[in-house]
Order: sequence, then structure tokens, then C-alpha cells
Amino acid sequence: MGAALLPHAAFGIRPFVINHPFICRRTTSFAAIRNRNCFFAEKRISRPFSIVYSGAKDSDDSFSEVVVGQDGHLGRSEATGLEDELTMTKEALVVAQAKQDALEKERNQLLEKLAQSEAEKAEYMSEISHDNEVDIPEVEAAKSLFQKALKETVEERFDLESKLVLAKQDAIDLAVQVEKLAEIAFHQATIHILQDAQLKISSAETTAAEGAHLIEKQIMDATESTISSIVEKSEFAIGRALAIAEEASEHAKKTTETLIDNASPFDQIASVQAENMKLQGIVSDLESQLIIARNEVNGLKLEVEQTRQQQKAFEQRAIDAERALLDFKESTGKNILKQVEEIKTFMKKMKIDVTKRTKAVSKTFKTDLKNIKATVEAAKQMVRLKDYAYLNRFKALQRSLKASEDASRVWRHRTEMAESFLLRESRQDEGDADSIYVVNGGRIDFLKADDSQKWKLLSVGPRREIPQWMARRIQEISTKFPPRKIGVAEPLTSKFRPLELPKEDEVWSIAQEKLKQGDALDEHIRETLEKKRNALETALKRKAKQGDPDETKLESATGTGREIVFQAFNWESWRKPWYSELASKSSDLSQAGITAVWLPPPTQSVAPQGYMPSDLYDLNSSYGSVEDLKSCIQEMHSQDLVVLGDVVLNHRCAQKQSPNGVWNIYDGKLAWGPEAIVCDDPNFEGRGNPSSGDIFHAAPNIDHSQDFVRKDIKEWLKWLRSDIGYDGWRLDFVRGFSGTYVKEYIEASNPVFSIGEYWDAMNYEHGNLCYNQDAHRQRIVDWVNATGGTSAAFDMTTKGILHCALLGEYWRLIDPQGKPTGVMGWWPSRAVTFIENHDTGSTQGHWPFPRDKLMEGYAYILTHPGTPTIFYDHFYDFGIRDVLTELIEARKRGGIHCRSPTKIFHANSEGYVARVGDSLVLKLGHFAWSPSKENLLEGSWKKFIDKKTDYQVWLRE
Repeated sequence: MGAALLPHAAFGIRPFVINHPFICRRTTSFAAIRNRNCFFAEKRISRPFSIVYSGAKDSDDSFSEVVVGQDGHLGRSEATGLEDELTMTKEALVVAQAKQDALEKERNQLLEKLAQSEAEKAEYMSEISHDNEVDIPEVEAAKSLFQKALKETVEERFDLESKLVLAKQDAIDLAVQVEKLAEIAFHQATIHILQDAQLKISSAETTAAEGAHLIEKQIMDATESTISSIVEKSEFAIGRALAIAEEASEHAKKTTETLIDNASPFDQIASVQAENMKLQGIVSDLESQLIIARNEVNGLKLEVEQTRQQQKAFEQRAIDAERALLDFKESTGKNILKQVEEIKTFMKKMKIDVTKRTKAVSKTFKTDLKNIKATVEAAKQMVRLKDYAYLNRFKALQRSLKASEDASRVWRHRTEMAESFLLRESRQDEGDADSIYVVNGGRIDFLKADDSQKWKLLSVGPRREIPQWMARRIQEISTKFPPRKIGVAEPLTSKFRPLELPKEDEVWSIAQEKLKQGDALDEHIRETLEKKRNALETALKRKAKQGDPDETKLESATGTGREIVFQAFNWESWRKPWYSELASKSSDLSQAGITAVWLPPPTQSVAPQGYMPSDLYDLNSSYGSVEDLKSCIQEMHSQDLVVLGDVVLNHRCAQKQSPNGVWNIYDGKLAWGPEAIVCDDPNFEGRGNPSSGDIFHAAPNIDHSQDFVRKDIKEWLKWLRSDIGYDGWRLDFVRGFSGTYVKEYIEASNPVFSIGEYWDAMNYEHGNLCYNQDAHRQRIVDWVNATGGTSAAFDMTTKGILHCALLGEYWRLIDPQGKPTGVMGWWPSRAVTFIENHDTGSTQGHWPFPRDKLMEGYAYILTHPGTPTIFYDHFYDFGIRDVLTELIEARKRGGIHCRSPTKIFHANSEGYVARVGDSLVLKLGHFAWSPSKENLLEGSWKKFIDKKTDYQVWLRE
């Protein structure tokens, strides 16, 4: 307590007390209490006024002390003393007046300081504005630098992805080239060795043949010359012998004649003997010549024998050469096999090394990608925290400024109250001069008797000088304002809170924290990174020879749950080389957001469209050859598209007639007989069991209860998956056989995605479509249940309802339970929605969709749960491709999948409004509506597609 409450108290100035038993009634405080009966020294004083001034340091706190005597009257004997006391009181009033003047002077000083405080506040405000002007451009510059760095980082990451994919492709190409070079080198080395061996063998054979021919020629020449000489000599000797014999005959004749003529016989005998001698000599000569000829013949025989031995030797050498060649071939073959094994081992090691390196590079890339993501997130979080810190700092400064203004306003108000109080008190009469007031923090209270010691202490206590440190503190603008009370009664909690800005180290430590779960990149960047990552992983999986054992198995009834199917043909597509045309469109379909492509029936068929199959293993159809089909599927796979084959399992056309002339004998790999046809088919005399479904009268209906039929069909489906490359199936006319067989076929072939065509008539009354189509969709759901949920089905119910609903009957799109009225309302994950196909539209037109409502129909199925299907004619021929692409993008941005929940807000004759999932809203119809008008729709929404009265799409911001 003190003698006056001054504004200095707000800055720590201690109060003062007037040192007198009575306090002057004039005061500069904010309030006063007038006491008509006060007591002094336990005696009653008539109508005195006493004023006690409070020096409390807070306007919200107050305390008062009152000292009252025990007796209300004073005795007459004390009147003289009382007069003395009155005189003293007047003197005290003079002193109080002097102090009042001092207070006026001090008040003026306070007003000057208040003005100074206002000036400092204005200067502080200018500094804050200047800081904001400086900091905001810095933040903007930091944001722009971050965006630039982020863009460069994303581009660099994309380049790294491209380089990684190219490097992996180069590694695979290099491995293939190495394998080819090894095969070529092995082939060349083998050919060289074999050619050398063959040349050596041929040269040896040639040498042996030449030697044998030369020896044979020499033998023949020698034999011919020897025989000719012997023959000549023999002829000469015989000729001489004949001549001698003739001479001897003539001589004998002459001798005879001589004898006859009586001549002397002795001379003749002597001559005859002489002739005989000559003949003997000649004979001996001939004998010697014969001996010589024999000797020569024997020599020739020896030479012939030697020649034969040489020929045998040459033959033995040829045999040895052949044996050596065989041994060489055997050893060469072993060496070649060994080299082949070594090359194979080397190739395996090389493939393993390439795989390890690929995995290492992939792992490194994933690590780098995670680091890049973490860096980007950290940078973005840092900028976000900087912005948040700057914003908090700015808000805190604003709060501080507002607090300063409020405090100034309070002090100004208190000053005005003090001035008015002084003016009012100056007009009081002298009888009120001794009134006692207790002023505390702007509130007036009574002094209490039990606090008389405290009152006495406050009354006589001196006023202290203001310390230098407190004077310096006064000149500063404190962020904690007003100051807390010290040394005055029980302080109350101030309503003003101190401004506690985070320190700079704390701000940057927060900004440098690692990313936590739930932090996210910008939506566009996140989608781009996700798409690139999925494309890279898919490409790596397709190039790997063995699949990842940890890869999650897809559900055959839903695929990934986010499939968008494209029917890639119409009823007239068979007139063109369709597979080649589709292959060229694969990139276009992938870029548009398509994920699965439904191809036409691949088998050879009686009808060119493919729905009357005969030989299931003959895939050369009107759409192209089997090579064209494989090439088309490979091209689709290169664009990460799932390929669905249109398989007809209900019926099959026979190739031969039975003796009765009925076409029920099958040919080809699946050579079935009448046993494969149901017995209740009236046209084809089947010998199987009754049909488990409806009869298709145009072709023999297959009996799927036969074990051999199911076995052959499962093998055929596996062959289509493994050898041809199909990923899943579109099952034609599944009404013809039980869904339990479909379950068996799906479990055997393990497709990525499977869709059944269960086309049944809807419910009509008097030619109009009934509102309640539960029976129709129940039949479709029952078939899906029969497959064990392994296959989806076309949502024929939704198509039929859309025909009428989009013509101003939007109330058809909600059932009594508030759900969609088609199969998607009961089992959305198994519903494949569509607008038209080759049967309902195209050149057949069995059930065409309203032409002017195509965009609204696609807006409905592409923004709702289930798996939507887009028809080829609509995408390429009807001029709404951009509309479809825009709706596909909206579906992806809204995160819509086959199980997304649907909340319908409106469904009446004016229009339809529904929220699908958590991030997309669709409006159909011409009525005015926006998310801001819907009380049950929370959050902030941004219009993504605006087609005026046709349809509108909003996405959550």
C-alpha cells in the first residue's frame, strides 16, 4: 500500500505513503471510499475523511484495510486536544496540498512517458512491418529455390530411373550377345577342327588310292609286257619248231624218195641225225628260254605279291587313319562337350553375376530413391516449419502489439478516471476533508480492523528511489506485459499471457527432424513418383526369368482392385489385321490410364467373329495369325497392360458328322465324340449328362460334368497362359454351365483377372422398366457365389437402369437401403460396369445405350466402385476420348477402387449427387448444387470437371 497509485507501478515503481495519522481527502487514485464515522486513537471523530492510496501493480487485484475504534464517542475533556489535532490536521492538509502539486507534476511526467511509450510502440510496429517486408520475400525466395531444387531432384531421379532401366536392358542384351558369341565361337572352333580332320582323312584316302592305283598300274604294265614278250618268244619258238618240223618232214620225204629211188640211206640218216641234233639244240634253247620266262613270271609274281602287300599296308594305314579319325572325333566331341559345359557354367555364373548386380543396382536405386524422398520431405518440412515459425512469430508479435495497445488503453483510462476523481473531490466541502479511502489497483475497498498493523506499516513506510536497472527496464518493451505483482497481498493470475517465441535453435532442430510416417509429398509429385516406380518394378519383373516368391498374389475377381478394362474390338474388327492394329495402339491406351485390354476370341471359328469355335488349339483366326497374336500380347505387356482373352467354354462346333449326319464328331488335338455334348441339347444328339445351365441352340453345348472335358479345358487354359501369354479371361455365355466349373477352371489357370458374361432379361411391367431389379442382380450375384467369388461379372443391372435413369429418372439410382441399384450396390468388388459392348452396340445394336447420354453414363461408372469398362468405338470413333481420359484421371486422383464406399445425397427427378470414397463427389442432372450447400458433406472441395448440366466432379482439396 502507498499514498498514491501511479502508472509507474506498471513498470515496477514502488508506492509511497503520506506520513501522517490522517490522510488528505484529495487524491490522484482511481477510486475512493467515503467513511462518515471514522476513528482515531480509539476515539470517535465526527465526519472525518481519510484516503489511503494503493500502489498495487495490477489492475485486477485489490485489497483494503480499515481500522475502526472500539468506542464511537470522545469525551468533552478531550475537546481541547481535539482542537490541537485539528490545527495539526490543517497543517497536514497544507502539506498534502503541496504533495498534491508534486503528484500533478509526477502525473505530467507519467503522461510524457506514456507518450514516449506510444512512440516506442509505433517504432516497434514499424520494425515489425519492416521485418515482415524483409522476411516474406526471403520466404518466397526460399520457396522458389526449394521448388526449383525439387524439380531438379525429380528430373534427376527420372534420369536415374531411365539410366537404370537402360543399363539393365544393356546388361541383358550383353548377356544375350555373349551367349550368341560363345555359340558362334564354339561353332567356328568345331567346324575348323572337323574340317582339318576331314582334310587329313581325305588326303590320306587320296594318297592311299593314288598309291594303290600306281602299284596296280605298275603291276598291270609289267604283267602285260612280260606276258606279251613270253607270247612273242613262244610264238617265235613254236614257229621255228614248226619250220624245223616241216623241214624234217620234207627231209623225210626226200629220204623216202631217195630210198625209193634206191639211194644210200646212211647219208640220209646222218643228215637226219644232224638235223635232229640241230632240233635238240633249238629245243634246248627253247627250254632255256622257257625257264627264263618262268623265272621272269615268278619275279613278276613276287612283284605282284609285294604290290599286294603294299596295298594291304596302304589299306591298313587307311584303316588306322579311320580309327585315328574316329578317336579324334570322339576326343574332339568330349573336348567340345567339356567346352560347352564350361561355357554354360560361365554363362550361368555370368547370369548370376548380372542378376546380383541388377539386384544390387536396384537395391541401391531404391535406397537412393528413399534418400531422395527423405531429402525432399525434409526440405519441404523444413520450409513448412520455417513458414510456420515465421507465421507464429508474426502472430506473437501481433499479440504483443495488441497487448501493448490494451495496456496503454487501460493506463489512459485510469489516468482519465484519476483526473475526473480529482476534479470531483476538489468540489467537496470542508466537512469531507478527513474522509479515508483505500485505493487498490483502480478499485476502492474498506480497511479492515484486523489488518491495522499492515495499514500502519503502509502509512508510515517511505517511498524508495527507482533503481537504475528498473529505470532501464521501464524503457524497454517487454514481451511479458503487464508485469506480475510482487509483495502485494495475494496476486491473482493475470489474463495476459507472456509471449514465448521458440528459439532459433529449436526452430531449426524441428526443421531438421527426419520424416515421420504420414508425411506426404505434393500430390502431383507423389503420383508421378508412384507411377514411375510401378512402371520400373513391372519392367524388372517382366525381364526376370523367375518371379519374386514374395510377390503378392492378385485376386482373380478384382485384379489389383483399380483396373480399368478396355474392350479392344467390335463386331466388325475381324475384317482387318486386327492384332497388328491393336499392337500399335498399346502405348496410347497405357498413357490414357487403361490397365487391362480385352482381346477378341483367338480360336479358329465357324463364324469370323470367333464365337463359334471348333479347333481350340488353332489360333490362326480372322483377326490374324498366332504369331501376330503373340506379338500383340508382348507389345501390350511392354506397356504394362493386362491382356484378357475372350474364351468360349459353353459350346464348340464339331468338324465331322456322325453316321446319322449330325455334326457331333470333333477333330484335332481335342478329338471328342458325342459323349462331350449334353444329352438335352435337342439338335446334336449328345450322349453326355444333362446341362447345368441354359442351352445355346446354335452349336453343340459342352458337358462340363465329364472329367476328360474338364481336364482338356484346364490344359488348354494353361497353354493359353504359359505359351501364348494371356493374363486373364472374359468368359462368354456363362449362363450355359454351372459356376462351380468356372471355379475349377480359374483355380487351375490362375488368371490375374476374370469376368463372366451373365446376360439375363431385366424385369419390365407394361413395357416399362421396373424400379425394383433385385431379382435380376440377385441372379448375377448367385452365379458369382457359385464360382466361390473367384470371378467378377458384368453389371448388366446397372447398364439397364442407366438407360432410363439418365433420361430424368435419377431416382432409379438409389435403392431403399440408400445404395446403388445395380450389382455394385450389393457386391461392388465383383461388379464390372460397362455402357456398351460388341453385342449391345456396334453393328449388332441388340441393346444400344442412348447416344446423347454416353458422357453421363461414363461419368457414373468411372467415378463409382466396381471395375469400369470402356468400349473401343466410344474411345476411338465417337469423339469423346478426351472426356474419358479426364474421367479416368479424376478416378485416379480421387483414389476410387472397386470397393470404394458410396454415400448418396440426392437421387430424384432433378438430379443425382453422391460422394464416392472420401475424395470425390459426382453430380448428375440440371439442378443447382455445390458441396458448400450440403450440410452432411465435410471438408474443402475443388471442382475438377464441369460439364454444366450434364455432370460435375469435385475432388477434396
